[in-house]
Amino acid sequence: MLYFVARRLVSALSVVLVTLIATFALFFVAPTDPAAAICGDRNCTQERYNEIKKNLHLDQPKVQQFAEYTAGIFAGRTFETSGVIQECNAPCLGYSFKNDRPVTQMLKDRLPVTVSLVAGYAVLVLTIGVFVGSMAAKRRGTLGDRALMSSTLILSSVPYYIVALMISLYFTILYPILPRGGYTPITDNAGKWAAGLLTPWLVLGIYNCTAYARYSRGSMVETLSEDYIRTARAKGLSDRKVTYKHALRSGMIPVITIFGLDVAGSLAGAIFTERIFDLPGLGNLVLQSLETYDLPVIMGTVLVASVVLVAMNFLVDIGYSLIDPRVRLS
Repeated sequence: MLYFVARRLVSALSVVLVTLIATFALFFVAPTDPAAAICGDRNCTQERYNEIKKNLHLDQPKVQQFAEYTAGIFAGRTFETSGVIQECNAPCLGYSFKNDRPVTQMLKDRLPVTVSLVAGYAVLVLTIGVFVGSMAAKRRGTLGDRALMSSTLILSSVPYYIVALMISLYFTILYPILPRGGYTPITDNAGKWAAGLLTPWLVLGIYNCTAYARYSRGSMVETLSEDYIRTARAKGLSDRKVTYKHALRSGMIPVITIFGLDVAGSLAGAIFTERIFDLPGLGNLVLQSLETYDLPVIMGTVLVASVVLVAMNFLVDIGYSLIDPRVRLS
């Protein structure tokens, strides 16, 4: 087991390192000029342009820039803006000269919003999706099975952003049946926190649970046809116990794998949901940074997203091996 964990950990760290190098190369080695983009076309003097290059450390060799950026993640860095020295404590992911703030602090301010959104979404998508899939698997071939699967296919065939826009327009603005999206820290008011995220939770969770219903049904149908399930039924165990105690554990292994990566991807930035429901999360931050060409913020967000995705993949691998010991032998 220790060898399995060590091997997965080395693989995860390698992916993060490759992502770090690729992200840096994409923005600072590619034939683009971040200093010119930040300076702008109007009122951009040569003196201002040179100052931006110096502040961004773009006047240094590329290898030295990468070394300083990497070292700043572990030891922190200092930046100079308009003659003022700005401290960026570790983990330093750069300094936003558009917002005059460390990127790490900007991400910390936005992260609770995205985490809150994804947490509610994860609960809804897993519970509803697995429940619907299990019910359909138990009634395989019946009218109820066909109705459940047909409804999931119809809903998932519509692009998500259209569903979210329609619900936002008709059910929160024209006919305010649901509360309009918004964010209040849970430490300030738990009721307002839940009310502001209720509609985004429902939209994101119900839409995506359709895929989990199909995953769960397919996995459960296969598991319910296994020999040990027939043996359990032959011993006189109730159908409920066979389904939810014996079959569900094995049937959920593929679903857990997809779920872990899906949550990590959503945590990296539920862009459409945050923009449509005006939530100040990581997804909105990325869009704003793209509009203003704030490269340090984009780089920091990409790096954090990759770390979250790799970490969740690592945890899924470990959890997978605990559920199914055969994985450790592969």
